[in-house]
Amino acid sequence: MSKDEKRKMIIESIVEGRKMEAYAEHRTKDMHVCSFCDKILYRRTPMKKIGEKWVCIDCLRQLKEMLDTLEQWEQEISLQKEMKKQLDDGMGP
Repeated sequence: MSKDEKRKMIIESIVEGRKMEAYAEHRTKDMHVCSFCDKILYRRTPMKKIGEKWVCIDCLRQLKEMLDTLEQWEQEISLQKEMKKQLDDGMGP
C-alpha cells in the first residue's frame, strides 16, 4: 500500500467519523433517557413524558403489572400482620 493510498484511507475515515458526529448531534434532540432504567431511546421507541421525566414502554409495562397486583400484595401484607398479631397474642403472658 502506497503512502497516497494510506493517506486517502485515513482522510476517508476522518470524514466518515465527522459525518457520524454530525448525525449524532442532529439526532440528540430526538433522544430521551428513561428515568427508571436509564436506557437512551430515540423517537421511534415508545416513551411517555410524565411530568418532566421520560419513561420507556418496558418500564411502563412493569409498573402497570405491579399496580395490577397491588391489591394482592396488600392482602398478603394484611394476612402476615394478622398472623403475627395472633402469634404475639398466643405467646403473651
